[in-house]
Amino acid sequence: VQLQACGGGLVQAGGSLRLSCAASGGTFSTYVMGWFRQAPGKEREFAAAISWSGGTTYYADSVKGRFTISRDNAKNTVYLQMNSLKPEDTAVYYCAARNRVWVGVTQCGKYDYWGQGTLVTVSS
Repeated sequence: VQLQACGGGLVQAGGSLRLSCAASGGTFSTYVMGWFRQAPGKEREFAAAISWSGGTTYYADSVKGRFTISRDNAKNTVYLQMNSLKPEDTAVYYCAARNRVWVGVTQCGKYDYWGQGTLVTVSS
């Protein structure tokens, strides 16, 4: 499975961005999808996850109410809509996939496939 993330860029605080992650080479509709982020000098952290059907989502407290994860199984794509961005949201954002299992969605080590990352920079 290959994951290709895009949509990052430079935005002012309070602005919005939408990240996309396109999957190929696997059965996208069976994967739990997650978004993680890694700020300079920090460990990779969980941001959001969505179940294979799209019926269940989960967010880190730091992004809850501002970010929305969604998916389009017909397009093999998962999205992360990011609103009210803050300078502390600056990071490389990675999409990740794992097969169906929801338990442990916040843990990096539970994912089988990773995209290359897309940089989001939020200026103050």
